[in-house]
Amino acid sequence: MKNLILLLALTSTLFINAQAFEGKGDAKFQVGLNVQDNATGLNLSYDYGIGENISIGLTTTYLLGVNEVLKDNAIDDLNADFGDRVDLRARFSANLGNVINIDDNFDVYPGLSLGLKNFGGHLGARYFFSDGFGVFTELNVPFAKYNSDTLTAPETLHNQVSVNLGATFNL
Repeated sequence: MKNLILLLALTSTLFINAQAFEGKGDAKFQVGLNVQDNATGLNLSYDYGIGENISIGLTTTYLLGVNEVLKDNAIDDLNADFGDRVDLRARFSANLGNVINIDDNFDVYPGLSLGLKNFGGHLGARYFFSDGFGVFTELNVPFAKYNSDTLTAPETLHNQVSVNLGATFNL
């Protein structure tokens, strides 16, 4: 009996119809881990579909774990305050899942972001296991830093390549 219930549960997942991006009016919320040199933190993002393949949104990262760095064979404390640990960005994404047509549950979304620290880009991917839940990963790259001088150690925290990974939800 247990095997029959397990078999029914596993086969019922084949009939779930999840859609990674549905176009205008589609809303996604993501929560995940942010990883970059000398820091890890929490990343939250929200995307809203304004067209068939276009979304806009907000993303924020707060760095919880900030490491000390080794500089000239000596430990240099980053002394990162709240302003150095937090970043907020407005973003624009091109949702290409239905264009490349790999799977209805899969979406790839390159885009641009304008934040408190820099102007940058991102390349992300989402995969939905059900109508409401999936996983995501993103690569974020700064294109232009607002401070053109040599950055202090805390200023480098959100001005470098970073990776986000975590859970995504349909709203």
